[in-house]
Amino acid sequence: MSSIPQPLFEISGLHTGITRPENGRCLLQDVSFHIDQGETVAVVGESGCGKSTLALSIMGLLEAPLGIQSGRIRLQDRDLLQISKREMKRVRGTEIAIVFQDPMSAFHPMIPLGAQLMECLKTGDRWVRISRCLDMLDRVGLPDPGKQMKSYSFELSGGMLQRVMIAMALLNGPKLLIADEPTTALDVTVQASILRLLKDIQQEFGMGMLFISHDLGVVSELADRIVVMRQGQVVEYGEASWLLDHPTHPYTRHLLEMVPVLGRSLPAKVLTYDQHVLQTEVVEAI
Repeated sequence: MSSIPQPLFEISGLHTGITRPENGRCLLQDVSFHIDQGETVAVVGESGCGKSTLALSIMGLLEAPLGIQSGRIRLQDRDLLQISKREMKRVRGTEIAIVFQDPMSAFHPMIPLGAQLMECLKTGDRWVRISRCLDMLDRVGLPDPGKQMKSYSFELSGGMLQRVMIAMALLNGPKLLIADEPTTALDVTVQASILRLLKDIQQEFGMGMLFISHDLGVVSELADRIVVMRQGQVVEYGEASWLLDHPTHPYTRHLLEMVPVLGRSLPAKVLTYDQHVLQTEVVEAI
């Protein structure tokens, strides 16, 4: 009898919030999902629903008074909430890496990009690390990697900087890549190239990916499964193809209605889900 394969990454019953006893508040409530090897799971929802708080919880980057109150975050056979801060520091960047939303603010403007890339590599002499950085910049499609190593962040466009950030995240061969709205700060044409790059890189490295976005249109291009979040809770979770065609929760349907479709006019004023619900209740009461 074959055993069920263990997921690469799993979150179960995660609660994150403000830990002050006098005014505690839960920001993430009972969040649970898993990611298999080579799979992309997307987390979608409006701004403020807890997507980035989830990413920071996974990376162990929450600052007081925010903290994880209960639950489990497992990478293969390890519970990341039970390991020491020193061990978590080794996990961060080597086994789990993150690509942040705004590449323009992610790099130090006074330090060459090459020096910032090399700082991420844990082992090897100087020339081995330089060679590794050059190879990775080439693999993410940056022209003239040697020149880019000597450049400063303000000398590159947003799209090129996002490629540098992706290269940085991949330097240590992570098992899981978290992409926190990696295309939001970029124009539409650059967005498409970055999405293709992420898809190609994932297939090449065989890693799992957690893709965070507010746009179900973007998510439909690369997600295997989708987690829909609202106000810190998972309201719908399932296979991407089925969820996009057969949404069951009103909030998921609302997000799908906000995806621009060629030939369909947009409403004069876009309402949030809560505003939409309130408006519907008022109309029904009249």
